[in-house]
Amino acid sequence: MIARAEVRYIRGSARKIRQVLDLVRGMNAAEAVHFLRFINKRPTYYISKVLRSAIANAKSKGLDAQELVISKITADEGPRWKRFRAATFGRAGEILKKTSHITVELDLGREVVAAPPKVAPAAPKKPEKKSRVAGAKKKK
Repeated sequence: MIARAEVRYIRGSARKIRQVLDLVRGMNAAEAVHFLRFINKRPTYYISKVLRSAIANAKSKGLDAQELVISKITADEGPRWKRFRAATFGRAGEILKKTSHITVELDLGREVVAAPPKVAPAAPKKPEKKSRVAGAKKKK
């Protein structure tokens, strides 16, 4: 890890933020900032902000942004804001406003490529059954 940046208590669920994080994970840091401009999702604003902060932290150490790669980027759940709304028959319905924490770690080197998914080995082929009746035709 060369540089690190973290933003906490972002208004948005971690699940929705992870959808955008999966798109930039393993990319070159400078390309990822440019790539996030063209994604039409709300979390891109916060992700690009924390990514630019991590790049600035690396530049303060004398590194070039073109050499940096996103080695680790995560979105963890933060505390939930609990609000209540009036419901019928004098009840109150609870509203949970979710928050999250985004962490970015940059490293030097080539782009980190995700390992290919493991595929189960193919089952061995079963031999064809022989017909009991002599001269019977095979079904196609």
